[in-house]
Amino acid sequence: MGCDGGTIPKRHELVKGPKKVEQVDKNAALAARWNYCAISQRPLRKPIVACELGRLYNKDAVIEYLLDTSPEKCIIVTATHIKNLKDVKQLNLTDNPTWKGDKANTKGDKYEDLQRAAFICPVVGLEMNGRQKFCYLHACGCVFSERAMKEIKTEVCHKCGESFNEDDVIVLNGSKEEMADLQRKMEERKLKAKLLKKARKSKTTETVVKSALTEAKSSSTSTASGKACKLASGITKRSHTETGEKSEAYKSIFTSHSSAKRAREEKPNWITHTAYYY
Repeated sequence: MGCDGGTIPKRHELVKGPKKVEQVDKNAALAARWNYCAISQRPLRKPIVACELGRLYNKDAVIEYLLDTSPEKCIIVTATHIKNLKDVKQLNLTDNPTWKGDKANTKGDKYEDLQRAAFICPVVGLEMNGRQKFCYLHACGCVFSERAMKEIKTEVCHKCGESFNEDDVIVLNGSKEEMADLQRKMEERKLKAKLLKKARKSKTTETVVKSALTEAKSSSTSTASGKACKLASGITKRSHTETGEKSEAYKSIFTSHSSAKRAREEKPNWITHTAYYY
């Protein structure tokens, strides 16, 4: 039965064991994370942006992803948290003067050193190839190695001089634990921004309402004062004609006045001077 010639099969030849877990090449994984866009899987080219979780993207790839609103849009796991361009920060990278890029091996007959990188740390000169931890400042977007941030502790950026705090330091392509910590900080930052926006909106509304009430109160006060002035002037005018003493000229119009009585008493009886008697 297949064992002619006195051959003795071994156990692993007859019994199939569990499949071996495929191991990913660490160098290839680092090159994929640090040299290629997390959305389009194309080589990283300036302008390069990073999200609050530390992933690297080409800016044009992010814009294309956001502009695609079709129902058939492919949802990319590494970009589900990106809703607009405010969720990413454009990086201020330092070029590596020794980097030749794709021009060094146009024919494909030369050895490519995967540890070479297009960007370096501007403080200590380490290459950004994934061998050393790198981070960027959310306030300004400048990129440094973690070694530089630990050796030269400061509260201002080494490159542009802008101030920052500890929460502004975001690790690029960090471990699972670091990604979870960045996820928590991102949610806290968004919640804080939302509450601040709501507070500003309510404060603005309150200010508008107060100003409107003040204007309405001032207008009603001025209207009431105007009516009071008109009423007072009318009362003053009526007081002279209705409630006050009548003038002598006004009284002389009527027959009850003393001048009319005196004139009637002084007037003689009616006499016909040219009487005609026939």
